[in-house]
Amino acid sequence: MFDVVVLASGRGSNFAALIAAQHRGELPIRIRALLSDKRTAPALLLAENAGVEAVALAPREFADRASFDRTLFARAAEFAPDLIVLAGYMRVIDSAVIEAWRGKVINIHPSLLPKYPGLHTHARALEAGDAVHGASVHFVTAELDGGPVISQVELPVLAGDTPELLAERLLHLEHQLLVATVGVIARGRVTLRARAVQYDGHALVKPLRLEDIQQGASTLAGT
Repeated sequence: MFDVVVLASGRGSNFAALIAAQHRGELPIRIRALLSDKRTAPALLLAENAGVEAVALAPREFADRASFDRTLFARAAEFAPDLIVLAGYMRVIDSAVIEAWRGKVINIHPSLLPKYPGLHTHARALEAGDAVHGASVHFVTAELDGGPVISQVELPVLAGDTPELLAERLLHLEHQLLVATVGVIARGRVTLRARAVQYDGHALVKPLRLEDIQQGASTLAGT
């Protein structure tokens, strides 16, 4: 079984999507734990209700960011994860800590990377007059939202869109993208070598598209 640990800072909707997909038998994974940097994060309650171990650590109780990150990832290591998923985890991780987990940590980000790393992505897309917005899943490296992109999903920007409306319309697609991407990683089809994302042993020229992953779902289910 492919073991997964999830990190989340907030409501945990992407975590909930992974749990639901696991329970439906769509993912060959076992979610071992939910770790959070917020003791009041709603994601913790979601984990408890799903029978998943929930762990919260408070950054203010540590001397600095690096010591917090080392402790958090040491706790994650106790579950021997094959993959760590950042699902709405809102902290930048110490570069030395993340390097030790290279190729085993992914993040979902609400923009078509390399556009709009960081925060306020929906507002920035609207301010730029973009016709298309979207979300990306990427391997995590020391560079903020700068790791190699695995997959993306696009969403047209509509007249009258606000950051809130755009975020609401994108969220369901984010859930689908994360579930699909975790699926291809768990089945061994996606790996990271150096800075190149490998798909079925070949370097990706461009990110996988959600619809392409989903169209291959029936084939993947038998692997």
